Amino acid sequence: MATRVKSPDKRKALLKATLSLINNNGFHAAPMSKIAKLAKVSPATIYIYFENKQDLVNQLYLEVKSAFSEHAFQNFSDEMPVKKGFDIIWNNIADYKISLPEESNFLSQCDNTPMIDEKSRLEGLKNIEPLLNLWERGKSEGIIKNICPYILYAYAIYPLAFLMTAQQREDFELTEDLKGIALQAAWDSIKI
Repeated sequence: MATRVKSPDKRKALLKATLSLINNNGFHAAPMSKIAKLAKVSPATIYIYFENKQDLVNQLYLEVKSAFSEHAFQNFSDEMPVKKGFDIIWNNIADYKISLPEESNFLSQCDNTPMIDEKSRLEGLKNIEPLLNLWERGKSEGIIKNICPYILYAYAIYPLAFLMTAQQREDFELTEDLKGIALQAAWDSIKI
C-alpha cells in the first residue's frame, strides 16, 4: 500500500483556516469539520498532517511565534547598546502587529487563554530569548529595572496589543508620531 504524499499547500491551507476560525469564532467554535471545509479538504485529510485539534493549534502557534520572532529580531544584534536594541525590537514588534493583524490577534489569544499546551508554550517562549537576554544585560548594566521579565513584557511590549486592537476598531491610529511616543513610554516604564 502506497503512503500518501503530504502536500505543503494543504497543510498551509489547514493552518490558515484554523487561524481564521479561531480569530473569528474562538478555539471552541472552530471544530475540525469547519477547518476542513474552509481549507477545502476532507476532514480525514487533517489527520494526515496533525494528530488532533490540539496538535494542529500547537503547531500553528509555534509557526506563528517563530515568524513573529524572526520579524521581531531582524536588524538586532546582541552587541548593540541596550536602548538601541530595545528600540529596534519594539519597532519590529509594532511593525509585525500592524502588518500581520490576524497573526497578532492569534498570538494575543494564545497569551490569554489555555488553548496552547504547556510544552508548546515553553517552546514558544524560546522565540523571545533575545529580548529576555537584552533585558538581563540591561539589568546587569543598571539600565533596566531589576524586575521579573513578565512584568517588563507587560509594561513594555503588551501595550502594543491594546493599541493594535484600538487601531483595528478604528478608534485610534498609530501614526509615526504616536509610535514614537508609545516607544518612549514603553522604555520609560522599564528603565531605571
